[in-house]
Amino acid sequence: MDFVARLGLSIPLIQAPMAGTSTPALAAEVCNAGALGSLALGAIGPEEARRQIADLRGQTDRPFNLNLFVHEAPRTDLAREQAWLDALAPAFAAFGASPPPALETIYQSFAGSAEMLDVVLEARPAVVSFHFGLPDSRAIAALKAAGCLLLGSVTSLAEAELSLAAGIDVVVAQGWEAGGHRGLFDPDAADDRLGTLALTRLLARWGKLPVIAAGGIMDGAGIRAALDLGAVATQLGTAFVACPESSADAGYRALLASDAALHTTMTRAISGRPARCLANRFTQLGERADLPPVPDYPRTYHAGKALNAAAKAQGEPLYGAQWAGQGAPLSRPMAAAELVALLAAELALTRP
Repeated sequence: MDFVARLGLSIPLIQAPMAGTSTPALAAEVCNAGALGSLALGAIGPEEARRQIADLRGQTDRPFNLNLFVHEAPRTDLAREQAWLDALAPAFAAFGASPPPALETIYQSFAGSAEMLDVVLEARPAVVSFHFGLPDSRAIAALKAAGCLLLGSVTSLAEAELSLAAGIDVVVAQGWEAGGHRGLFDPDAADDRLGTLALTRLLARWGKLPVIAAGGIMDGAGIRAALDLGAVATQLGTAFVACPESSADAGYRALLASDAALHTTMTRAISGRPARCLANRFTQLGERADLPPVPDYPRTYHAGKALNAAAKAQGEPLYGAQWAGQGAPLSRPMAAAELVALLAAELALTRP
């Protein structure tokens, strides 16, 4: 399959979905500039998804990607969750607030969600991508019948094999460098922490599905390196956070533009799943040795979001989910269309 030709792209580039940061405006600008824009549906409900898809459709007639979270339903462990809330209580108290009385499942997985499947089937996007796992065979068959190209994020060859067996068309090789949530199918399993280049090359040599490289890529030279290793395209997320079309708040943007961008860390403390974040007060809290076990995702995120809201209300931006990959110091704030054009120009300069 010629991935770029099938989608009519002028550059082998996908803007990563980035739940909570990407917007219809960002996806539209990327699409209109010749790359593949993405809309993150994983952390919103069906009606909001419909609204955002309509917003995106109103700004572009180009192909776009809808991204879905396919995590296992969280377990409710009241004792574990109460211990976690008690451990966070002093941090809340510092801002004159209290933790939620109990954790809630703040959004649902796409797995088994007939409502969200209907939303996506109504939209019939050119591309649908999955993170954290794979939907059931019925959903995959329905999406394929609707003409959707299916992308699955993987962190290992084993996950790529599962994706192939499930009917996924293209795998997204998410390296350890990548910002945001690690796409492990099982967050409690051993993680080999394969880097983007190693994983991309491993999957390209495997050769059973086209590969998109994701993690730490910020410029045309990085795109060229991934293509030279056998990727058919690249997916960039952190590179687009500083664009004015993203929903990143002022604190997030300021941190990304500072020396703090030199330091990222993987943490479960914010959401309950491993995720790479700019080092901040929340990630520091998550490193404490006396913390109890983290509850399941996304129930932990209920407390994480509440603590960030309490801190922001008192002028403290450093408890946010300021997701960023290891390439963060290479961030260049500019309009999304300008960034796509710059990446295309840089990529062109690397041609032999």
